[in-house]
Amino acid sequence: MLTPSIKKPPPPPLPLPGFEHVKRSWNAKYEAYAARILPGEFYVTRRDEGIYTTLGSCISACIRDPLLGIGGMNHFMLPSIKEMSDSHAWGSAATRYGNFAMEHLINVILSNGGARERLEVKIFGGGCILQNMSDVGQSNIAFVREYLKTEGLQVVSEDVGSPYPRIVVYFPATGRVRVKRLRSLHNNAIVEQETSYINTVKSKPIAGDVELF
Repeated sequence: MLTPSIKKPPPPPLPLPGFEHVKRSWNAKYEAYAARILPGEFYVTRRDEGIYTTLGSCISACIRDPLLGIGGMNHFMLPSIKEMSDSHAWGSAATRYGNFAMEHLINVILSNGGARERLEVKIFGGGCILQNMSDVGQSNIAFVREYLKTEGLQVVSEDVGSPYPRIVVYFPATGRVRVKRLRSLHNNAIVEQETSYINTVKSKPIAGDVELF
């Protein structure tokens, strides 16, 4: 009896400079490589590959230039909800971290040929999963919406809020997104990941300003 042959995946596409460290693996379901990003990270590609992450209260913005097929995803959370009590506190330490996450992603897309006027934006996350911090997800959602409005970038689709964590898979070449809402049994691991991320962000100095192209 012949053993069925297993199709060998092709070699991974070359990453853009600066993203060589990001872990990528073959996804048989989508028949494509996918880069995994963690809180505080982002990834940009101009190849036919996916980007995925797991979101609780954090936000991911998926942004691309549909003409060139270049785009990426970030994963961030504002480190201090107290600093967001003033809706105009755009110079606060909290919002500066959100600004960095958005501007770094957009800058890399633009510096690799993307055009600002063509950018297509999708946002995900901001779930209510952290106990005693019921407003953290909503604050993240409010921040990213206000940021995009201020920068004149239109959101074409979103899946935000609710009490569920999510797995988000994004394919910048086509703009396709797959979102899977997770059951509460996954919450503990995600809460630990996000709590660790918040503590790490709080302990880091804020870098210099990023200038948007």
